[in-house]
Amino acid sequence: MKAYVFPGQGAQFPGMGNHLYDTYEQARKLFERANDMLGFRITDVMFKGSEDDLKQTRVTQPAIFLHSVILARVMGDAFKPDFVAGHSLGEFSALVACKALSFEDGLRLVARRAEAMQKACDAQPSAMAAILGMEDETVEKILKGIKDTVVPANYNSPGQIVISGTVSGVELACERLKEAGARRALMLKVGGAFHSPLMEPARLELAEAIHAVEVKPPICPIYQNVNAQSVTHPDVIKSNLIKQLTSPVRWTQTIRNMIADGAGTFIELGPGKVLQSLILQVKKDIKVMSGEIGQ
Repeated sequence: MKAYVFPGQGAQFPGMGNHLYDTYEQARKLFERANDMLGFRITDVMFKGSEDDLKQTRVTQPAIFLHSVILARVMGDAFKPDFVAGHSLGEFSALVACKALSFEDGLRLVARRAEAMQKACDAQPSAMAAILGMEDETVEKILKGIKDTVVPANYNSPGQIVISGTVSGVELACERLKEAGARRALMLKVGGAFHSPLMEPARLELAEAIHAVEVKPPICPIYQNVNAQSVTHPDVIKSNLIKQLTSPVRWTQTIRNMIADGAGTFIELGPGKVLQSLILQVKKDIKVMSGEIGQ
């Protein structure tokens, strides 16, 4: 059985999507629709911008979403997922690809999400760090002993967890985790504390937008970040999507559950190969592929 997975923030690269635009009329139409909806030519930044240009949150999130979703559209009838999942932002791409959300509603939500997250980041200095070489349970136990806000944000793969919170909380956690035996505790160059309680203002803003859109039953089960479980009911999908910004991304658990349910091949749709690498860390003999076209 085939599982299609969709990457999140960090997968972007200069020139992303240019081949799709130049090669497929359907892709051109969707990119131009996005330019009109966003009010600026995101394609100019994607195709000609620098790495720094692409790191702007208002650009990064819609750019990755567009790359992923348009890849799925260009595949046409060849896109036949048994399951889908997306990492953080990628969950919105997955929902559009499996027809639970329209292209337009998905793009509006992603643009609103990016703006809301940026506002939350600007309102309070915050940070994230990658912790390598430590059991999830040990990380969780040490974080609970810290008074400042610091929580698990991404369970990426066995031995790789990202933490998120106030600058002081994350810095103290890094010290304690290294003392407890973590192989590395690396501060990340991100704008704020994604998937933590500090994103509550963004969650409230995004919840309003999510409530306003129609979510349809997807063409296949989607495994959502919040609980790593297979979901098909529109109301449950909405509820989980609203919780996502302040809850951890349970990627390790998601991949394990998809494999347990029969997924034998994982195809990453979007820029980069980050998810393929993480999936192989969960199960080294599973089949992973890129769905990128002409790269």
